[in-house]
Amino acid sequence: MRIHDITVALSPDLPCYPGDPPITVEPWQRIANGDAVNLSRITLGSHSGTHIDPPRHFNDSGITVDEIPLDLLIGQALVVEITGVREIGRKELEPLQLKGVERLLIKTDNSEFWNEKEFRSDYAALTVEGAHYLHREKVKLVAVDYLSVEKMDGDGEVHRILLNGGIPVIEGVNLFGVAPGEYQLICLPLKLKDGDGAPVRALLIGNPDAAAQPGFDPHTSKWPLA
Repeated sequence: MRIHDITVALSPDLPCYPGDPPITVEPWQRIANGDAVNLSRITLGSHSGTHIDPPRHFNDSGITVDEIPLDLLIGQALVVEITGVREIGRKELEPLQLKGVERLLIKTDNSEFWNEKEFRSDYAALTVEGAHYLHREKVKLVAVDYLSVEKMDGDGEVHRILLNGGIPVIEGVNLFGVAPGEYQLICLPLKLKDGDGAPVRALLIGNPDAAAQPGFDPHTSKWPLA
């Protein structure tokens, strides 16, 4: 069994979405200075690093991060790979055969960006059409490999379609080195009361029985089709 930690490490060197609070980690107590313990003060936004967007993020009456059912955040998941495009719409999603998929992780060229400290505005993102398609396909959870599911000049409609449709979004996962296929997802957010978002620790566990499961072709999880 292989465990993939798809969480980026929180640090001041991590890219930050423009306008969000920066991440700081400052020494508060240090043994080297005569204190009894090492203790740090951390400041960050609720949407820093690998984090989850609950419906409350775009809707004052939506459920908060501490109200998301845990069984939605733990279970069978599919990683698909869509490369060479910056906009992910129905044309890119339809060949992936998503019927019955509840938790979808989309690996794109964004996974190459995590070694860069500066924010990349040219990241691949879901379109409004793509968001509607995932909602119609009854996907229950979507994860993307950069700091937003929506392009920078979007008006929030992609988020609203997903979140108001009851589809939480995990943003900022690191899928570099993760092959397309079926996994078990474990995603546990900080239990932030009334939170509009929170950092998460997200893991993918390799499915030891995947090779024995009929009907799964890894080539169908990549766009364009091999």
